[in-house]
Amino acid sequence: MITVVEASTELLASTRRELLLVEPQLGQVDAFRRFFHQRFDLDTRGLSRPAYVLTRGGRWLELVFLGRSGEPFPSGVEIHARVPGLEPLDSVAAETDLADFMQWLFDGVGTPWSGEAWRETARLYRLPQDSARGDGDA
Repeated sequence: MITVVEASTELLASTRRELLLVEPQLGQVDAFRRFFHQRFDLDTRGLSRPAYVLTRGGRWLELVFLGRSGEPFPSGVEIHARVPGLEPLDSVAAETDLADFMQWLFDGVGTPWSGEAWRETARLYRLPQDSARGDGDA
């Protein structure tokens, strides 16, 4: 399960960003841009600050929305794990969190973004196929 949250000053002071995924072309499918606008109130937030979600494993993901001149906002998104201090990134947990986030995204966008579309996307992004369940459990 993915939960949209606000980050505390303590979280930001005690963690660092680790880049997991960049999607520079949200404009290819406007439904994804609309989903981000609705879930993260981007008309108000804009480029002013990142957005945060909490994963079912209790880990934080940070979303940095990208703007590009001449394109509707957001034109892209960076997804970062928030990692404690100088701890190494747990790549297995990060892949699970990213897969859960993508499943949540596809479920939120809805038709025609089905479980099959999600599995194909997971294949393209080289996420573990068992993470690409497409069953709505995320």
